[in-house]
Amino acid sequence: MAVPADNNRETQLQIVPLDGVGKIQTLRFGKMEHVSNLIWTANDVVTLARATNVPLEPRPYSRGQLFSTDTTGKKQQTLFGYFADHDFQSGRRRDEGFAQVLRVLYDEPGKALIEFECWDCGEKPDSVLYKVDTLTGNREQIESIKDASILWVDTHGQARAFLRKNDQDEPLLFYRPTTQSAWMPMPKSLGGWKISMLFFDTDDNTAYAAISDNGEADSFYKLDFKAGTRTLVSSKPGFDVGTVLRAGRNGPPFALISDYSKPSVMYLDPKSEYALLHAGLMKAFPGYLVYFHSFTRDNRKVLFSTGSDHDSGAWYLFDRDNNKMQRVAESRPWLKPEQMATVIPIEFKARDGEPIHGFLTTNHNGPGPMVVLPHGGPHGAADTWGFDPEVQFLASRGYSVLQVNYRGSDDRGENFKRLGYREWGGKMQDDIADGVKWVIDHKGADPGRICAYGASYGGYAAMMQMIRYPELYKCAIGYVGVYDLEIMRKKDMLVESKSGERYLERVLGSDFAKLKEWSPAQNTAKIKVPVFLAAGSIDERVPMNQFNALKRALEGNGAKVETMVADGEGHGFYSVDNRTQLFEHMEAFLKKYIGEGAVKNTN
Repeated sequence: MAVPADNNRETQLQIVPLDGVGKIQTLRFGKMEHVSNLIWTANDVVTLARATNVPLEPRPYSRGQLFSTDTTGKKQQTLFGYFADHDFQSGRRRDEGFAQVLRVLYDEPGKALIEFECWDCGEKPDSVLYKVDTLTGNREQIESIKDASILWVDTHGQARAFLRKNDQDEPLLFYRPTTQSAWMPMPKSLGGWKISMLFFDTDDNTAYAAISDNGEADSFYKLDFKAGTRTLVSSKPGFDVGTVLRAGRNGPPFALISDYSKPSVMYLDPKSEYALLHAGLMKAFPGYLVYFHSFTRDNRKVLFSTGSDHDSGAWYLFDRDNNKMQRVAESRPWLKPEQMATVIPIEFKARDGEPIHGFLTTNHNGPGPMVVLPHGGPHGAADTWGFDPEVQFLASRGYSVLQVNYRGSDDRGENFKRLGYREWGGKMQDDIADGVKWVIDHKGADPGRICAYGASYGGYAAMMQMIRYPELYKCAIGYVGVYDLEIMRKKDMLVESKSGERYLERVLGSDFAKLKEWSPAQNTAKIKVPVFLAAGSIDERVPMNQFNALKRALEGNGAKVETMVADGEGHGFYSVDNRTQLFEHMEAFLKKYIGEGAVKNTN
């Protein structure tokens, strides 16, 4: 298990004997270091990645450096990473790039296929495929693919398909029709415009994939590589595939769990062995979703997790031979699910007729105070049904919470995402406001007691709502937010690549007059409500000049401004103490302006 420690500033590897015999083995990289991506590559060997805290994410993410250890911690190997010479000691590895385990070779204990994105192989990163002995660290190069970004292998570990992008950032697909074939462009009849995920069956010719033909939300297909054809398996128009559950260790897909609205499970063959197993476990946990994570080599034991909108989740080991279940760990055992609020999927039409989806979390039977919570990103992110600790915190204090997946959000295809390009202060804000009005019209919120709160782009949106729709709100909270698009476009996000520059041009454009109009820091005269701003002192993603610009401008206009700056924090607070202080400040702020007995102010 990857277990947080030291006030959430470190994550350690714990190897736990499930039979209770022996001690827990705790291994760590060091102070302020993290582990992630744990995977068994042999019966007694764990391969893991050195990780870093990613802004506003609940857990650390890999830095592309891989290591392995036996269960005693005595035999350790550095598999991939860059380590410079130190004094008279030579660096162990000099891998400039990002490594990840692509597949464990279960017929060769200890060995795994590792994809390495090589950063110094040429003008663009190349994908190099290695067979690595995780017991010894020895590696054998299997394949090198120029400019590749996503690589898929069959059940025997041979590379069969890859996706890379052209100079306009459009996807290009290549494949091998058979294991003996040379690489060739993948026909549209097989791969469409873009493949998002790909799984091979045991014959290494049949595969299953999530495919989009023209930028619409993807659908799930069964592919015949030799014939170059595909057959539709499942489609939910307007929404991407979601989670795919596989039969056993590396078997074919047996079920899809949709991520739109309240998730549902679709079994490809309801009478199959694994569909019956999963359905039985779902029955044992009514109201919960069940996700399979891994199986023993003989597929007789399965590690699975459960979760719902009321419960942040737990992990279990199920023995199929004796039908015994063992709880391994809980995410937040101190919380009581029965005290949590219900997450209700909603759908409404934006003013231009575009269907917009979202969620309303509430403990109210009628209209009450509400917090509007736009997600960050904004592109490549979306709110989904499930347990959200921020949302449940607000609900526990008596507030309904509205989350809107405005245009530009993820999970509805590339075309929906592109609807948000160059609309950061425009139609994306309209979608949020239209969601607020929909909830008010349906008696879900008191129109005189609404506040907006968000982080990163969500913080930007919270302030823009005050500018575009002042009649809807009584206060606003911005957390590590962007507040001046003109400054951001010109200075803050220094572009290190041509693709990065193309991305900023796509999503923001270069109309600086429009960016100024859509910058809260340059339009504070229109913000008439109390504001609370929170920031990290060493935020590199959104530097302090964004916070300072908005704070000074608001104070210059005589606005009510409360602030919190956390020393040593970046784009999102990781310290439990700092997060506690942030939420306590938010609680007091919301109570003052939209809580019970709040002083009524006029916008």
